[in-house]
Amino acid sequence: MTQDKSNAMWGGRFAAGPDAIMEAINASIGFDQRLASQDIRGSRAHAAMLANCGIISPNDAEAIREGLLTVLSEIEGGTFAFSTALEDIHMNVEARLKEIVGEPAGRLHTARSRNDQVATDFKLWVRDQIDAAINGIGALIEALLEQAEAGADWVMPGFTHLQTAQPVTWGHHMMAYVEMLGRDQSRLKDARARMNESPLGAAALAGTSFPIDRFQTATDLGFDRPAANSLDAVSDRDFALEFLSCASICAMHLSRFAEELVIWSSAQFRFVTLSDRFSTGSSIMPQKKNPDAAELIRAKIGRIFGANVALMTVMKGLPLAYSKDMQEDKEQVFDAADNLMLALAAMTGMVKDMSANIEPLEKAAASGFSTATDLADWLVRALNMPFRDAHHVTGTLVALAEGRGCDLPDLSLADMQGVHAEITEDVFTVLGVQNSVASRQSYGGTAPDQVRAQIKRWREALA
Repeated sequence: MTQDKSNAMWGGRFAAGPDAIMEAINASIGFDQRLASQDIRGSRAHAAMLANCGIISPNDAEAIREGLLTVLSEIEGGTFAFSTALEDIHMNVEARLKEIVGEPAGRLHTARSRNDQVATDFKLWVRDQIDAAINGIGALIEALLEQAEAGADWVMPGFTHLQTAQPVTWGHHMMAYVEMLGRDQSRLKDARARMNESPLGAAALAGTSFPIDRFQTATDLGFDRPAANSLDAVSDRDFALEFLSCASICAMHLSRFAEELVIWSSAQFRFVTLSDRFSTGSSIMPQKKNPDAAELIRAKIGRIFGANVALMTVMKGLPLAYSKDMQEDKEQVFDAADNLMLALAAMTGMVKDMSANIEPLEKAAASGFSTATDLADWLVRALNMPFRDAHHVTGTLVALAEGRGCDLPDLSLADMQGVHAEITEDVFTVLGVQNSVASRQSYGGTAPDQVRAQIKRWREALA
């Protein structure tokens, strides 16, 4: 059989020709059906406002309200038949509403456009996701606080350049991520406050001649106020971009912690033991216990970063007001939100279940001349030595210990006095890792008392 030359370029699926191509590229119902509950909520608020303003009758408004509840129950129950021919969630809902209530359904779209309708639906959806992310981050913070409280006294190595630097406490390390996640929550709350203006009633781009009450619909939908410029209201996607930006930073923090868990759970480190619930085995090596959940969290950031870049690219060249390009705003945001929530849940589970291996942590903390800075500080305090001179003396002692294959506390007093004659026996009080962490009493330091103070501050803030 010879293929029609006019359709040859479309191939297989699109053998029907350009009409099929247009339907496929134009329809968004395959993904924007996720906005169903927000779309129906917005429509119910709009209908109530139209009735209050005398634009439609109370009877029509009641029929619309009841009909929309029926549509919602069908969608939630999985019995709703979505149609690609109807393009999007808005037209699918309206068509089904007409089948249910008849002529009043045609009055619902009075004084609005799909432009302000979709902007409202999408903003409501993103706002819901922000609330979910704030709660998800809160659950992870709680899990980290539990770990920090349990290990406020446990000593571990602190790293710079992944090289042993100074001893810190397990609790202090956990609290570092609490601070990061606290900023993530703060950014999301800021974004939520900034986005909380209602586009509904902006209509296509210029507002409407009907005597509507945009303040009523804004209040009914939980917005602080209506958006003040109709052109901006329908063309703004800053709220989605801010969410993606916040999600990207949060995912980056999760990825950093995931990387540490991958390293810490290795046989070479043995700092932590991850539970079987968040690990997998090898198909060929029976001894393996792979930190797959952490590795997948580490990978999720690529999708979330990608969504941010993709939407920025969609929006960067669009003139005001609405363009069909903006249909490409949702899939990336849906995917990023799903993956952020999954990563938060997985990380929370891992943190709750993981066990710190105290002996390997302390042994590692004492290695690599980790108390060298404590020695330099002691030389400054006890001998009134300029810090740069103390740094030089300490470096000489480190080289001596390294040459002998021992650590600083293993050097004798005579060895130390051979480098600097004024060093006294008192120097050994600062060279143990426990002494080191206990001495770091500055605000925000690693001393157990400071860690417990920060835990208390966070618990009070969360309460």
